[in-house]
Amino acid sequence: MAGAMAILGSSVLALLLAGYLAQQYLPPPKPKVIGLDLGTTYCSVGVFQPGTGNVEVIADKAGRKSLPSVVSFTDWEILVGYEALELADANPLNTVYDAKRFIGKSFTPEELSAESSRYQFKVVNNKGDAEFSVSANESLRVTPEYIGSRLLLELKKMAEEYLGMPVSKAVISVPAEFDERQRNHTVKAAQLAGLDILRVINEPTAAAMAYGLHKVDVFNVLVVDLGGGTLDVSLLNKQGGMFLTRAMAGNNQLGGQDFNQRLLQFLLDQIQRRYGASPSRKQDVHHLRQAVEAAKLNLTLSDSALIQVPLWLPDPGRPRGAGNDGGGSHTKVLFEETVTRELFEELNRDLFEKILEPVEEVLSRGHLGRREVDEIVLVGGSTRIPRIRRVIRQFFDKDPNTSVDPDLAVVIGVTIQAGIMGGSWPLQVSALEVPNRHLRKTNFN
Repeated sequence: MAGAMAILGSSVLALLLAGYLAQQYLPPPKPKVIGLDLGTTYCSVGVFQPGTGNVEVIADKAGRKSLPSVVSFTDWEILVGYEALELADANPLNTVYDAKRFIGKSFTPEELSAESSRYQFKVVNNKGDAEFSVSANESLRVTPEYIGSRLLLELKKMAEEYLGMPVSKAVISVPAEFDERQRNHTVKAAQLAGLDILRVINEPTAAAMAYGLHKVDVFNVLVVDLGGGTLDVSLLNKQGGMFLTRAMAGNNQLGGQDFNQRLLQFLLDQIQRRYGASPSRKQDVHHLRQAVEAAKLNLTLSDSALIQVPLWLPDPGRPRGAGNDGGGSHTKVLFEETVTRELFEELNRDLFEKILEPVEEVLSRGHLGRREVDEIVLVGGSTRIPRIRRVIRQFFDKDPNTSVDPDLAVVIGVTIQAGIMGGSWPLQVSALEVPNRHLRKTNFN
């Protein structure tokens, strides 16, 4: 008996030694599982590097680490990401975005009519499910999960090119308020793209993991996720390495697009006042939108931004009924306007203050005082805006955590989980999340 135990002990020691030597001297395996963030406005993909324990968010050929969640249908092809975004103004009826708002969700006719009124592309009701009616050589109806699959397929291709090998397994993130049906339809979108989803993780939990909160001693975590089109606020409790979502609130009609629209309208008013006419060509409006987005980004770092856009403006005396795309007489002008951060903040002052409404709601529902929040985590590109950070800082009387790129926080967290699911080296402990089936999200519109 003693001899058998000695042999067993020697075998265990040999296995441990072999594992240690393997991790020290053998090349680490290639990542087996990718992490996916299928966002409302942008989407991203990452891989967990086994050898270093680092997350690599994969960039496209132009070096961009996020793709617009936009799909455009033409007579010749289906375009995805930045190529599709370029057609948003020129081909508005066949360019679909915000599909995540519709995926797996059941609508009454009145609800779908109200939701679809915000878009130029046509949304139709199929027994309570939303579908998009587009034209590409022929009239088609496509589902939100099909739109998602095109985006995920593009991310899958990027990962395969980066890794130099086929990819078939992934972990994907979803909003915490998604119900079982919405989660299943998100998984279906991934399956249409040829991906096997090993796990679905909540976006606030992913963000908390990106900030390393699964490895430190914190209890109450507030996640403020402000992207291009939506605001989501989640209150998490961490107990023994597990995250519990205690309360959620948000505004599904507040985001960076709304801030852009305020500045765009200001510029259109300036053009009208200065030249006596407004841009009528879709290309000009598209270029103005691009300039507004660039200015907004510049104003996060600088006190002012110069906007310069060449425009073809209709002559004030042109006949009525002249076309909107170049019909009638036009004059080319170079529109220039210096926009200050102070002006941008003033134009959006009421919208920035609205961010506190769901923050106060989740604290109330979580029975928590603002000083009891251990960490405030920022997610989404719009949280870069200095005024927004100042509003949050003044409310809590403490600085939010800004150590992670807010655009990439969710994809970094979900990729950490993907690395854990793939058994990557070095081994890490997973931060589990505890779903609350009875949790409901409050929406402020």
